[in-house]
Amino acid sequence: MADGGNGGPGAAAAGAAGGRVHAQPQERAMWCDERFNFQATFLQCLAKHVPNIYSAEMDPLLEKQEEMVQAAVLYPLECYLFGEDPDMFLEKLQQSGTSQLCGKVFKGGETTYSCRDCAVDPTCVLCMDCFQNSIHKNHRYKMHSSTGGGFCDCGDTEAWKAGPLCTKHEPGASGSAKENSECQLNEEIMEHSRRVFPAVIKYIVDMLIWEEEKELPPELTIREKVDSYYCVLFNDEHHSYDHVIYSLQRALGCELGEAQLHTTAIDKEGRRAVKAGHYTSCQEAKEEIKRHSENVSQRPLHVEVLHADVMAHQKFALRLGSWLNKLMSYSSDFRQIFCQICLKEEAGSENPCFISKLMLWDAKLHKGARKVLHELIFSSFFMEMEYKKLFAVEFVKYYKALQKEYISDDHDRALSVTALSVQMFTVPTLARHLIEEQNVITTITETLLEVLPEYLDKNDKFNFQGYSQDKLNRVYAVIYDLRYVLVSKPTLWTDRLRARFLEGFVSFLRILTCMQGMEEIKRQIGQHIEVDPDWEAAIAIQMQLKNILLMFQEWCACDEELLLRAYSECHKAVMRCSTNGRSREKTVFHLCGHTLESRPYRVSADPVSIHLPLSRTLAGLHVRLSKTGTISRLHEFVSPEEFQVELLVEYPLRCLVLVAQVAAEMWRRNGLSLISQVFYYQDVKCREEMYDKDIIMLQIGASLMDPNQFLLLILQRYELADTFKKLKPTKDQDLIKQCNVLIEEMLQILIYVVGERYVPGVSNVTKDDVTMREIIHLLCIEPMAHSAITKSLPENENNETGLENVIDRVATFKKPGVSGHGVYELKDECLKEFNMFFYHYTKTQHSKAEHTQKKRRKQENRDEALPPPPPPDFSPAFSNVVRILNCDVMMHILRTILQRAVELETHLWTEAMIQMVLHLLSLGLLEEKQQLQKSPEEEVTFDFYHKATRMGSSALNAVNVLMLLEKLKRVPQLEAQKDTVNWILQMFDTVKRLREKSSLTTVAATSGSEATKGDESSQDKEKAERKRKAEAARLHRQKIMAQMSALQRNFIETHKLLYENTLEAQGKEDSIMEEESMSSAIDYSRIALGPRRGPSVAEKEVLTCILCQEEQEVKLESAAMVLSACVQKSTALTQNRSRILELSGDTLDPLFMHPDLPCGTHTGSCGHVMHAACWQKYFEAMQLNFRQRLHVEQIFDLENGEYLCPLCKSLCNTVIPIVPLQAQKINSEDAEAVAQILSLARWLEIITVRISGYSVKNAKGEKQSLPAFTNKGMGNSALEFHSILSFGVQSSAKYSSSIKEMLILFATTIYRVGLKVAPNEADYRIPMMTWSTCAFTIQCIENLLETEGKPLFGSLQNRQHSGLKALVQFAAAQRTTSPQVLIQKHLIRLLGVLLPNFKVEDTPSLLEVDMFHILVGVVLSFPSLYWEDAVDLQPSSISSAYNHLYLFHLTTLAHITQIVVSSATESPTARSSDNSEEAQSAQSFCREICQYTSGCFSQDIPGWLVWDCVKKGIMPFLRCAALFFHYLLGVSPPEELLQVSEEGQFKALCSYLSLPTNLFLLFQEYWDTVNPLLQRWCADPVVLSCLKGKSIAVRYPRKRNSLIELPEDYSCLLNQASQFRCPRSSDDEQKHPVLCLFCGAMLCSQNTCCQELVNGEELGACTSHALQCGAGVCMFLKIRECKVVLIEGKTRGCLYPAPYLDEYGETDPGLKRGNPLHLCRERYRKLHLLWQQHCIIEEIARSQETNQIFFGFNWQLL
Repeated sequence: MADGGNGGPGAAAAGAAGGRVHAQPQERAMWCDERFNFQATFLQCLAKHVPNIYSAEMDPLLEKQEEMVQAAVLYPLECYLFGEDPDMFLEKLQQSGTSQLCGKVFKGGETTYSCRDCAVDPTCVLCMDCFQNSIHKNHRYKMHSSTGGGFCDCGDTEAWKAGPLCTKHEPGASGSAKENSECQLNEEIMEHSRRVFPAVIKYIVDMLIWEEEKELPPELTIREKVDSYYCVLFNDEHHSYDHVIYSLQRALGCELGEAQLHTTAIDKEGRRAVKAGHYTSCQEAKEEIKRHSENVSQRPLHVEVLHADVMAHQKFALRLGSWLNKLMSYSSDFRQIFCQICLKEEAGSENPCFISKLMLWDAKLHKGARKVLHELIFSSFFMEMEYKKLFAVEFVKYYKALQKEYISDDHDRALSVTALSVQMFTVPTLARHLIEEQNVITTITETLLEVLPEYLDKNDKFNFQGYSQDKLNRVYAVIYDLRYVLVSKPTLWTDRLRARFLEGFVSFLRILTCMQGMEEIKRQIGQHIEVDPDWEAAIAIQMQLKNILLMFQEWCACDEELLLRAYSECHKAVMRCSTNGRSREKTVFHLCGHTLESRPYRVSADPVSIHLPLSRTLAGLHVRLSKTGTISRLHEFVSPEEFQVELLVEYPLRCLVLVAQVAAEMWRRNGLSLISQVFYYQDVKCREEMYDKDIIMLQIGASLMDPNQFLLLILQRYELADTFKKLKPTKDQDLIKQCNVLIEEMLQILIYVVGERYVPGVSNVTKDDVTMREIIHLLCIEPMAHSAITKSLPENENNETGLENVIDRVATFKKPGVSGHGVYELKDECLKEFNMFFYHYTKTQHSKAEHTQKKRRKQENRDEALPPPPPPDFSPAFSNVVRILNCDVMMHILRTILQRAVELETHLWTEAMIQMVLHLLSLGLLEEKQQLQKSPEEEVTFDFYHKATRMGSSALNAVNVLMLLEKLKRVPQLEAQKDTVNWILQMFDTVKRLREKSSLTTVAATSGSEATKGDESSQDKEKAERKRKAEAARLHRQKIMAQMSALQRNFIETHKLLYENTLEAQGKEDSIMEEESMSSAIDYSRIALGPRRGPSVAEKEVLTCILCQEEQEVKLESAAMVLSACVQKSTALTQNRSRILELSGDTLDPLFMHPDLPCGTHTGSCGHVMHAACWQKYFEAMQLNFRQRLHVEQIFDLENGEYLCPLCKSLCNTVIPIVPLQAQKINSEDAEAVAQILSLARWLEIITVRISGYSVKNAKGEKQSLPAFTNKGMGNSALEFHSILSFGVQSSAKYSSSIKEMLILFATTIYRVGLKVAPNEADYRIPMMTWSTCAFTIQCIENLLETEGKPLFGSLQNRQHSGLKALVQFAAAQRTTSPQVLIQKHLIRLLGVLLPNFKVEDTPSLLEVDMFHILVGVVLSFPSLYWEDAVDLQPSSISSAYNHLYLFHLTTLAHITQIVVSSATESPTARSSDNSEEAQSAQSFCREICQYTSGCFSQDIPGWLVWDCVKKGIMPFLRCAALFFHYLLGVSPPEELLQVSEEGQFKALCSYLSLPTNLFLLFQEYWDTVNPLLQRWCADPVVLSCLKGKSIAVRYPRKRNSLIELPEDYSCLLNQASQFRCPRSSDDEQKHPVLCLFCGAMLCSQNTCCQELVNGEELGACTSHALQCGAGVCMFLKIRECKVVLIEGKTRGCLYPAPYLDEYGETDPGLKRGNPLHLCRERYRKLHLLWQQHCIIEEIARSQETNQIFFGFNWQLL
């Protein structure tokens, strides 16, 4: 449908203006006539026009339809409504003011912002614009992606503690709310609105809820009914896109494209006409679609046959809805009139009002209609607070019906009217009003009970076996509503609010009653459970309710009276659930003279449940009673007789025993479901309302029961009663092991009951204290990232953990490096708070923390005792808990365990058990010590010391705890606990002294955790002993380290080359100096070209194969050795990203590279060496392996020769043969002699003759005899043809067949990959591609060294060094595998650029070629001129030296001309005149060029500027040339090139390459020869066109490419993305914008609208963009997900961390945490290097290997 709702002022687009002028005047006049019934007239008009406007639904012309709608209906309607021209009226209205509320409705994927400092709750959010203009931008904010359907809260004073308005909506801002009051609509317009709106609204409502398929209401039927119907298909969430497309194709026989169009429209709008025709044909189509869709899915698609007129009117009703929606934004008066009409109930009728009708019909509406309806509610009701309240009342009135409709519906939550609850329930005043007046809490809880009856069993308990996940997800929406209502606590309580809340609470207790004891389980004995029961639903509901339970408790705690009444109600509910099993008789249990009567129950035999929300809620309320001091009044509400504390403790205790028995592996046969439940029971997501509350309930029991009775109950429930009686133990090892685990678990629970006091109410601590303690214990395990700590802390109702408030008090932040994340480390002063038996530790965390802390104490040379820190005092209500420490049964338990250890009954105790006993002793002594320090001795009733030193019995061999501890020190298995035992003995001594009051002064001075020194002499002895042991251990370590070091040295010597080769793989990035540079040739000249060339250093090269580990010297005649390598196309150096790349190279001529360097072929190596034969075997083995594993998704493409390097797993697709460097020395006397004869002019003559001779020979046929060369222009003698040979030749190098084979293989790969063609060993372009990859790779490496600021030589990584050396030697050797005639042809074409007399038709101009590519090509192909028919010759050292020198000089001269013509044309900046020699030479050179270009080149440019341009512009060329000749000839470079220095570098390069430092002297030296060349170069049309400004040439030095500039703050990128509109899509649906980091293009990813057809394949926007922008390899930033995507080709890609970090040094993929993000330059640089080093493919392969995804992502459609 045309998007009319978002137009500018006025209802029509510009195109509709013509229609407006010709609107029917009689019709407008009729509407204006007061005598007419407006409604009837309006409907008549619609009946007449609407069917005609929407007559072509199969292929609608949207613009034309919109024009007709405007002309026929909307324009006259607006004229009547406003009484003047609509456009002008709305323009005035818009300028006069807008609402203070923003009211922007979010679309799916749009970014929303919430302020953690100012938002009342997390649902309060701002849109991008309001956030950017608000004070919250500088606060602690969070960013999230909207799921759609939310609403910007800017302007809502109840949503924000501060800064409710952004600058755009503040009163006084242009066109804002205060001025609005002045612009009231006049009475006439108001009157017209009251006539128009009811008719329009009634029409919309009637048409949207119209159920007749064939008929219209009589008032809309004015013409004869025609047999014109549509078969309409509706959207649902059960069928996938592919299902619908398949069903449509089969049922209607339509094409794939048409079916896709229909499906996309159905998904977007909710329905679509898929066939038009007579009723019968549409009915047949309907049945066919249903039949085909039922085959694919369980249920058929929803199809209806609608009359064309019905369809038209329904469509127009939505258009009118959009029109109203737009009107609402102009005036508050319009909104109020609209809301009044919508809420008005018909007099004397029971029918609901208009808006309620629509709400109740919501689930039956299609997607498009729902969207219009919800937008209308947002723009009207939610913009007026008074009407929002009235709407909320209507909403709650029908709440149950709406929720039931939603639960049975299948559309997403965002498309349901129930999703609007969050907009009302989270407004504090509105929530209070709804609780007081509408009893909303009761309504929601009753709804919950009404939608879940199918899950109730015969005992009225929930049982979610065989539940529907979709239905439960919908039920969670109701639970969320309860959370929204409770999100902000009331500050003022009225009697009515108290009564209604309590009513709601009691109703909520009914839900908890159904959960108390649900899904009971019984221990399996003998046989394993067959099917694991469904446990997830119960735990999921528990998670959903966690915060609601806490919120209810918090609300109750706000008011004393309410808390007591709620406690009483909750207690009654618990009692009702606990009285079921009272019929059994009680059993009696005696121990230590104490007796317990209890009902017989065994967890291991009777049913038990982990779900006890009622008991746990009571525990929560009890703690709050204690905290507020209200507990003193508890007896008024619950009498002591009714309280029955044993019953309250019973169920939580059973739950803890169950956990203990699971740990003892007694429930193994019950399967994984129980293990999972136990995990969640103690996990951070649930523990607050499960495990923690059970511990509190035990503490309540311990505080109210007799301590001996309490312990007897615990012994009995843990089934350990017999263990602690003097009974003969069993011999069964399994039972003994079980028993030991149970004792450990029980002791642990006793430690928690006595020691865990960090709960507000249990002791006098705050929430911050609790959070600090949690963090301290997490950081005692290891330093942790902020997100890891946050995940390990429970969240409150506002999704906050309280971490930021306290973290800086206990920890210091350590920033991250280039990878990894920042971590928090615990401050030393907090280490004393460490409690080894912290109740939230898992078993692994416990042992890890203990190990870490002991290790730390050892390093500090302190004892390893880890006693508990002194706990805070219990609050009065819990003060009796400590009595269980010094009661008889506890002493009996402790003595029994210690006695077993001392008597070495090894099977009856474990070290962990002893540790716990020692911990309990420590707690008892600390408690007594603290009490003695606070009060006089006679007032302290806690007598732990007395009980512990009393004998266990009157028997002769009786012992007390103290004596047992002394003996314990001598037990060899407990050596590790010795320090702890000593600490306890010292504490005994301290307490004894305090009791005797003998040394009060010294005691007062000691700290709480450090005990006074006991027996000094024994202490010293022990210290000396420890010191001696530590020294012995140190010497032993030293000895072992020395042995290891010797072995290591030996290994390195033996495997030296392997070690060097694997340096890279081990991640050692330190570069090594080239071997040649390390040679002894330092005294020789360091010149690479010409007669004074230094010697090439060819060391004997012995390499080790990484596959067979055998060594081999690299020789020409030996079997080939190869380097693993990867050849790839690259645009890393391109100067023009807009250039269209050829995707297929079938017709491409790669001989000349454009100076733009649009796309080159890069060869990289990981530097690992193999025998060619070993590599071939390895590759064949991989092929075989993958053929046998067809079902596994391949990471690499074996068909294209890809494999992973056997050692470092880098992705490779070929191998480079290692060709040894041929050592060449020049005889200086010979060189001098040749120098006399061979000038540049002579050299040019000789090669011209040679080339002309070859040309004639090739033209006339090869069998022609010599006399044929005596042609004109060839000189007098045929000998001229051979004169090139007279300056020295030698026979060509003879390569082994194995090396030749590898040369051909590698050259073919370069050709295949570089041109994207099928391999062809005989293709004429193979040599061209070889030279091209050699030149391009050198340029890439030079570019990389320059950007990183590294010296040209000596700083390359090992892999780059060995790869480049092998590549250049290969490029030189490859010529021998091709026909020399072919090489000569290429050479002649290359020379044609430099020497215009060789120019042919397609020779490019000087400005159209890259000179370095020309240089590499001519140098490597030049030896082909020495080829003779009979013998295979190559130039000697002297000949080569001159060839290289003159070829290089010629190229340099051409390059200087290139630079001067293209780059020295800018206007000079202010600078003093410079008359240096270089400037003068430059000036005279410019004069020549000016002359040769007929004045096109300006000679006014100062000489110093030209020289400056030339010097800067030629630098990259010289650096590349130095690298090339160094690796080609092996001549050591000058020292200056081993360091970074601008000036020194230039001189050293000139010296190394035999150039004068004043480059213009080169022209003067060869002037006679160069002058004609220069004239020809300058006269070229392309050069002249450039100078005249008609075309643009590349400027030198070329710009160094880098990734695009990203903003510092990530929200700027989100802002950009929010403004992004897909160029190919007209709808306003949110897309997935991605940003290309190479060129900055914003693309629409993963969307059908932007898919392109490339060579017959559907490609996504990113993949097709990558083909052009990065030759298939590209880097994108997914903006809404904050992830970088690397892609290569059409089938591979991977995710990579984005370079944006939060303040804690962590990335945030998916913006899940939502913290503000800022650009990390170092990480962005790392991404830049990944690109420039050509490692993207390698990174993708590594990532895919480590994260092998079984359901692969379709990268092709990205």
